[in-house]
Amino acid sequence: MDVKRVKDYVYWLYYQYLLITCSYVLEPWEQSMFHTITITVVAMVVYTAYVFVPIHVRLALEFFSQIFGAQPESTV
Repeated sequence: MDVKRVKDYVYWLYYQYLLITCSYVLEPWEQSMFHTITITVVAMVVYTAYVFVPIHVRLALEFFSQIFGAQPESTV
């Protein structure tokens, strides 16, 4: 891929982000605070999903396998 095209695409995505969040009207210090809070919230959501979603999927699979008559695993 062309580096200029990738760079332009990233700039376009950032501009879309500014338009959607209406943060282009904020002052620079307000923008930095807004971006910091947004990045922190997104990071916490991603971390929580990474930690807890696999556990819940495993528990749901165990639950439905018991409901639909699968044989329990032997612990002996």
